[in-house]
Amino acid sequence: MLMEGFAGFMALLSLAFTLFSAFALVDAAVRREDAYRAADKQTKPFWLVILGLAFVVSLIFGILSFLPIIGLIATIVYMVDVRPALRQISGPRRRGGSSSDGPYGPWNGGR
Repeated sequence: MLMEGFAGFMALLSLAFTLFSAFALVDAAVRREDAYRAADKQTKPFWLVILGLAFVVSLIFGILSFLPIIGLIATIVYMVDVRPALRQISGPRRRGGSSSDGPYGPWNGGR
């Protein structure tokens, strides 16, 4: 029974890593190419290849091998170092609103 619980935990951990690497891959794909250069990071194709490999390796091997651990480290580096730098260069994505909106609402007095 203990081994079944451990196997279930490892399956959930593997699924979480796969989803984490998929999110990082999609995030890297939607960022602008010039933002990578402006943030003085590696190029967009470099990160797409690295994160794509991490995703594929996590699908194939799960989490119990050496290669997925390397992929997890690369994904964490992207999420902790590269992504915040890209967001600072590009600015946060806007969902609706106008160009006159400030952090607390419109600058034009709500007109």
